[in-house]
Amino acid sequence: MTDLLALTAELIAIPSVSHDEREITDWFEAQLRDLAWLEVARVANNVVARTQLGRPQRLLIAGHTDTVPANGNEVPRIEADAVHGLGAADMKSGLAVMLELARTEPQPAVDVTYVFYECEEVDARFNGIAHLLAEAPDLLAADAAVLAEPTGGLIEAGCQGTLRAEVTLLGERAHTARAWLGRNAIHRLAPLLDALARYEARTVEIDGCEFREGLQAVFVEGGVAGNVVPDRAVLRVNHRFAPDRDPEEAERHVRQVIGEVDGFELVDVAAGALPALDHPLLAKLVAATGQPPRAKLGWTDVSRMAARGVPATNFGPGDPNLAHTAGEWVGRTALEATLAALRTVIASAP
Repeated sequence: MTDLLALTAELIAIPSVSHDEREITDWFEAQLRDLAWLEVARVANNVVARTQLGRPQRLLIAGHTDTVPANGNEVPRIEADAVHGLGAADMKSGLAVMLELARTEPQPAVDVTYVFYECEEVDARFNGIAHLLAEAPDLLAADAAVLAEPTGGLIEAGCQGTLRAEVTLLGERAHTARAWLGRNAIHRLAPLLDALARYEARTVEIDGCEFREGLQAVFVEGGVAGNVVPDRAVLRVNHRFAPDRDPEEAERHVRQVIGEVDGFELVDVAAGALPALDHPLLAKLVAATGQPPRAKLGWTDVSRMAARGVPATNFGPGDPNLAHTAGEWVGRTALEATLAALRTVIASAP
């Protein structure tokens, strides 16, 4: 069997910061085209490889090839039974597992589609899955899907929705020596920030998975000069909402918490996804891990698959708590256990 630590290190050594993924995409395409049992298609910097065995069910396994910018961790190193480096957790380790599965399972009991896609870590308009769904949706047809996102080798079911809104409060300029002649827009933020600080997040259990919502101030802007009462202040908020709410309900909730303001602009919003673990292929994956599933508190491309009617879940070897940190690493045990669980799912029909 391939040394998965060495394979992950090899992938880490190929730079693939978002928007700079041609080299790693070329590498994956070359590896996959060498496998006679796979039909390979490339769309921009996205590679889709599929078995075409006429099986009654098809499982899609997807992973993004991009990483966040380096933080002194671009050179991989292997120490004992762990590999360290940029993307080790998110998600070069998941890609290594996918590639090893593609290389070693020429006759799976279910047809398998492997998707290596670009630009997951940046603005949604660049997302490779979104582009494939728009330009070549047939390539992503499947009965169920697994996103190899970092989950620490546990099933993280569904995902929460996310909403970002920009809130504007207005005032009136004046000289700070005669501040009573104006109205300070930044001061007007105080009750709004207090409401956010006191916000009690809703916790929702769905199919045994506990989703915990959140509403946070993430950006603030205001001020004119050191001697001017500011007449405008902008606050950006981020709401993570459980998948039992749709985006419209989430927006109404945020407006209710914030109260009356001078401007409210929805910057972006993406729906969540319900766990959907009752699908036979995903239920088999849960059984193969031997651990109870938990909720995915972040947003992932599981949402895009769910919106197309494809039940999907998150499952990968990386630790989500290490994602995007300078100290990313992944261990041999997690890599091999993830590979074994996925192999169990595709080795026999449910």
